[in-house]
Amino acid sequence: MARVVKVFRTLRNHWKKSTVAVCVLSYGGYFLYGKQCDNAVRREACQLAKEFGRQLIAPQEQLKKATVILNPAASSGKANNLFEKNAAPILHLAGVEITVVKTDYEGQAKKLIELMEQTDMLIVAGGDGTLQEVITGLLRRPDQETFSNTPIGFIPLGANNSLSPSLHLLSDNKVKNITSATLSILKGETVPLDVLQIKGEKEQPVFSLVGLRWGAFRDAAAKISKYWYLGPLKTSAAHWLYTLREWPVVRDVSISHLAPTLRPPDLPSQKPPRPNLIYRIIRRLKNYWNPPVEEPPKVEEPEKWEEQQLSTVEFYIQTHNKNPVERRVNDSLMICAEPNNFTVGEFISVGNKKQKDPTIFTENSTKLEASACHVKLLEGASGFYNIDNEEYEAMPVEIRLLPRKLRFFISAERREQLLAQLQG
Repeated sequence: MARVVKVFRTLRNHWKKSTVAVCVLSYGGYFLYGKQCDNAVRREACQLAKEFGRQLIAPQEQLKKATVILNPAASSGKANNLFEKNAAPILHLAGVEITVVKTDYEGQAKKLIELMEQTDMLIVAGGDGTLQEVITGLLRRPDQETFSNTPIGFIPLGANNSLSPSLHLLSDNKVKNITSATLSILKGETVPLDVLQIKGEKEQPVFSLVGLRWGAFRDAAAKISKYWYLGPLKTSAAHWLYTLREWPVVRDVSISHLAPTLRPPDLPSQKPPRPNLIYRIIRRLKNYWNPPVEEPPKVEEPEKWEEQQLSTVEFYIQTHNKNPVERRVNDSLMICAEPNNFTVGEFISVGNKKQKDPTIFTENSTKLEASACHVKLLEGASGFYNIDNEEYEAMPVEIRLLPRKLRFFISAERREQLLAQLQG
C-alpha cells in the first residue's frame, strides 16, 4: 500500500511530465491499434484473393491481363505506397497478370491511353483527375468503339474520389476502401455508366463521369484550403469572406437543350443459343422464296433546340451515375440551377452542405432533363468550371450525353444497397 501511495505522490508532484507521458502513450496505443486493424483488413482481403487464384483454368485459357494506370502523386505523394501495400498483393494472389504504368506529370495519362494495347481490364489507381484523364484518352482513340468495351476498375487513391460512392461500400478506413475496391475487380460484376462529352469551340473534347459545375459555390469552395488554420470553421469562413468580395453572386447564362431520348431496351447479357440446322435451312428457303420487304430509310428530323436564360448562383450539369443501377425511361443528363435570391446566411448554410455533396440542390432550384445542351456565358460572366473536380477555364461549350458508354466494376454489396434505396 505504501508503494502505491508513493507512486501517486510522485505523479502528483510531477503532473506536467505525467500528463505528457499519458498523452504520448495514448497516441502510441491508438496508432498501434490502427496499424493492427489495417493489417487484419489486408490479411482478410488476401485470403479472399487466394480463393480466386486457386480456381482452375482450361489448358487453352490464359491468365487475365490488367493494365494499371497509377498516379504516384495522388494523396500527397502516398498513392504508390498505398497501391503497393494494399492493392498489388491482392491482384498478384488472384493470378492476374498486371502491367503497372506510372504517370510522371499531369496530362500524361491521356497520352498513355492513346498508345495502350488491348487488355482484358483497365484499372485506374488514383483520384478524380487520373480517372478523367484515362477516360478522355480512351474515348479520343480512333478505335474507341472497341476499347470502350474494356471493363474498368477504379481504386480510390486520390484526395477526391467522386465515383467511389457509386461503385463501392465506403468506410472511414482508407485501407478497407482500397482492398474492397480491388476485390470488386476480381469478382467481375460490372455496371454501365453514362459519359458526358464536353467540347469547346476549338479544343478537343473532354469526357466526364460526374458532371460540370460552375458558379459561386464552386468558387468559394476553391478557397477553403487557404483557411486551413480555422479548423472546422474554414468552410463557413471561406463562404462568408467570398460574399464580402463578390456579393451579389448571381450569374447569367444561356442554355439551349435537346429533349431526352427514349432509352432502348437492355441487351441480353448472354447470346441466345444458335438454332438447329434444319430450322436454319427452312428459314433461308423461306426468305429466298418470300424475301422480306425492306423498310424505307427513316428521314431524320432536325434537332429541336430550346433556349432558356437562367439567372443563378450556380448550375451543375451532371449524369445519373450517382445511382447507376436505376432503370430509367429516358437517357438524359440533368441540368440543375440554384435560384438567385439567396441571403448571405442561406449562402453560407447551403455552401456547407455542398462541400459534403456538391450534387445536392435546394427545393427551389430549376431542374431540366436533356440529351444535349449548349452553355453560353452571358456578358460579365466568367470564372472556371469544375469538371469531375478538375478546374477548366469557363467558355461556351457543347455537352452531349453518351449513354451507358463505359463499363465499371461494382461491388455486389453496393449494388444491393443502391437497389434497396430505390425500393425504399
